[in-house]
Amino acid sequence: MSERVVIIGGGIAGLAAAHELADRPGLTVTVLESSERLGGKLHTEPFGDLALDTGPDAFLARRPEAITLCRELGIDGELVSPNHGTAHLWSRGRLRRLPAGLMLGIPTDFIAVARSGILSIGGLLRAAVEPLLPGGTLQGDVALGALVRRRLGDEVHERLVDPLVGGINAGDTDQLGIRSVAPQLADLAASHRSLVIGSRRHRPPKAAPGQPLPPVFLTHPAGLGRIVEALDDRLTRAGVELRLASPVIGLARAHEGQGFSVETHRGVEHADRVIVATPAPVTARLLASIAPDAAGFFESIEHASVVLVALSYARGDFPEPLDGSGFLVPRGEGFLTTACSWVSSKWAHVEAGAPNRVLLRISAGRVGDERAMALDDAGLVARLASELGQLMNLTATPIETRVTRWPEAFPQFAPGHLDRVRAMKVVIGESIPGLALAGAALGGVGIPACIQSGRQAAAGLAALGNP
Repeated sequence: MSERVVIIGGGIAGLAAAHELADRPGLTVTVLESSERLGGKLHTEPFGDLALDTGPDAFLARRPEAITLCRELGIDGELVSPNHGTAHLWSRGRLRRLPAGLMLGIPTDFIAVARSGILSIGGLLRAAVEPLLPGGTLQGDVALGALVRRRLGDEVHERLVDPLVGGINAGDTDQLGIRSVAPQLADLAASHRSLVIGSRRHRPPKAAPGQPLPPVFLTHPAGLGRIVEALDDRLTRAGVELRLASPVIGLARAHEGQGFSVETHRGVEHADRVIVATPAPVTARLLASIAPDAAGFFESIEHASVVLVALSYARGDFPEPLDGSGFLVPRGEGFLTTACSWVSSKWAHVEAGAPNRVLLRISAGRVGDERAMALDDAGLVARLASELGQLMNLTATPIETRVTRWPEAFPQFAPGHLDRVRAMKVVIGESIPGLALAGAALGGVGIPACIQSGRQAAAGLAALGNP
């Protein structure tokens, strides 16, 4: 007899779970998505004559999950890497090129850091003595900021590590656990007393003469929505039911523990197994009656809200080509802007598709800073365009704008988060067989991490016997 698996949530984690289960014998799969479209934060829409990603616009290439999924969908050969490997950072009154040799903000080449001018002389000297400082290797999980401040000083943390790592998570690295947001640094800190020496020993090898460096990021020239389209097509052909505009109102154990009752606006449906792949606040609500301790865990996770603003300018507004992929702004500088992607310079296909335009994409908002969410669209665009006058000496008026708001979109991972996740999964696996969890709140906000989360949840359910 076929068993029914219901996946609650049609974001990339839920779709990856459905992909994992689609060809498993003896299972029928239904995806319930509350909105009118699949993909969650992976969304591409027209912006003039360009395709604009209104959420993430690329994924990390060094993790295999997203590339593997694209290969299985037959679109890996279409992926492209950025046009530029350089980026800038606002520091000490102007944009400065990020120096070579950084590993998640940890400097390994102090000559390059000195030339960049990002650190003061005092900050540079403080960081340079790090290999000489006493101290043991990392035990357990700590806040990334606490470790970096102790080893390399405040300036390295505030002007390099926090803008890079904190920017990715819209968070404050003084509050984020290193094992969640920078596992590579956590491994170095656990095996090397010195972060600088450990980072030097594990730097990626340089490319051979005449060979390009391996890409750090990848995207699809039609936008990351292309991955969602490919998943939609693959799942539909495999017989997976993809039901949109179907919010789940409640989730309960079925009579005598035989499966689950899933309540939607259509009524109550039965599921033999369930994967909950929703944002943490939704997951907390759905688990409240069947797993109150797990619900409390999801409810306790703090979130940051982010706004992405696309601005299109005439090519003539830029007398010099933009040299790089964009810039970051440290939190202590007081700007509403947290980062600006020079989309036309970053991606060759965008520059070729709109040769007479320059497209910028500005991020605003992070944990503890709700100013961007408080402004209406017109006020937000005016404020950010004005800040570009100081940050980039750009005073032209944008031709076209697009504002996309992502409220409570970035979960914040406190130290010990992964240990709490593991413990929660053990309890649920023992007490509620047939229920699995997936999503960004568990293992990370990046696309590869969400794909891994969904596929692992699905594989775990598929490996179970009869629930």
